[in-house]
Amino acid sequence: MNSQVFDYDVLIIGSGPGGEGAAMQAIKQGLKIAVIEKSSSVGGSCTHLGTIPSKSLRHVAHRLTTFVNDPLFSRENFDNICFSTFLASAQEVILKQVARRQSHYSRNNVPVIRGQATFVDENTLGVLCTDGLTKKLTGRSIIIACGSKPRHPEDIDFTHERIFDSDSILSLKHSPKHIIIYGAGIVGCEYASIFKALNTKVTLINTHDKLLSFLDDEISGALSYHFREKGIHIKKNERYSKIIATDSGVTITLESGKRILGDALLVTLGRIGDSKILGLDDLGIQITPKGHIAVNERYQTSVPNIYAVGDITGFPGLASAAYDQGRFAALHILDPNCDMSLVKDMPYGVYTSPEISFIGATEAQLTQAKIPYEVGSVAFRFLARAQITGQTVGMMKLLFHSETLEILGVHCFGQNSAEIIHIGQAIMSQPAPYNSIKYFINTTFNYPTMAEAYRVAALNGLNRLKEQAQY
Repeated sequence: MNSQVFDYDVLIIGSGPGGEGAAMQAIKQGLKIAVIEKSSSVGGSCTHLGTIPSKSLRHVAHRLTTFVNDPLFSRENFDNICFSTFLASAQEVILKQVARRQSHYSRNNVPVIRGQATFVDENTLGVLCTDGLTKKLTGRSIIIACGSKPRHPEDIDFTHERIFDSDSILSLKHSPKHIIIYGAGIVGCEYASIFKALNTKVTLINTHDKLLSFLDDEISGALSYHFREKGIHIKKNERYSKIIATDSGVTITLESGKRILGDALLVTLGRIGDSKILGLDDLGIQITPKGHIAVNERYQTSVPNIYAVGDITGFPGLASAAYDQGRFAALHILDPNCDMSLVKDMPYGVYTSPEISFIGATEAQLTQAKIPYEVGSVAFRFLARAQITGQTVGMMKLLFHSETLEILGVHCFGQNSAEIIHIGQAIMSQPAPYNSIKYFINTTFNYPTMAEAYRVAALNGLNRLKEQAQY
């Protein structure tokens, strides 16, 4: 089939970050492409159901908490704010993002075909369009970027009006007095922060021993402490044995025998690849038990001209990573010998309240690897900027090699962490000796800023080294 004339050089399934990254890179390189999108609007789950709405909700929740806790303002002004108010604010952001992303396709003359794509063979897609008709499209290469969906245990009735997943929670019409969140991953922790800002009673059920175990232990512990300080009830090492939903509420019975009653249940047990609808079985493409498509380091599936990027491939499940994966897949289609290297360390952001972001190794990882390191840290309450804004909760810690002074990890807990982390990322990516903690001491930071935390933490770490050398 390689000798035939194809309709397109590249067909892209999905218009989320992965699909958009692939489309913009491919069209800029002069390839003839088309994007197939099953929804009425571009942007994928990231724009409509995931990153944009949840982070918009979190921002409104943070602003509400700031005002309520400020003695200059009256609590009475905010008593009528409910979850639907939050959603209205988030919807404004979603509409702006959709318009912006649609303009990318329109401005670059990329056709967006509305419909559900299914593979006919390795070069052909059948697209069930919104008018009910199916059209066949051929492409020399195909990029799958159709994202993921919430995982649904079979014994939980997600059709009940009081049971939600991370997608359907955006259709909640009221503010529950007590919400039970089952699953304390990133999404569960973020929504715990959001609902607590509405003065909702929150019970967070964690199936593991600690919150977000991939975090540095000190940061994870700090998050747990501040959640409890806010009144979020955390149940750890618990799993449900039975869930009963009625018109009046939801009762979840745990294997330990505990029973918890709430007005609503939000189940956040991760996401699975949305691959079953693609008809990949006859192509021999490897699918994991979680519905993710297996790819190599060039994002090729077991069928070389078919690529997969973004959440459909599993880890890391980040919008930022998906965009770059799509971009690299398009580059590889054009030039198999292209440079596909990214900076090694990728930052992670967790939009709880307080915010968390990190890059590089944790203390536990460095200890296990037997790498000699030292810690420099600063509590935000000592920074002038934090005192001015009232955002004094949080800290920064720098992990650096005790001999070479190379920065090995940056961990930040507190407001604006996801922004602050990029300073550390920029220095970590430099070759030796420019990736040294000394950079932060020899650089002048604006004052007062939260970025000043780097200088204070670096001085703290080097002082510890000096103290150690005296013994």
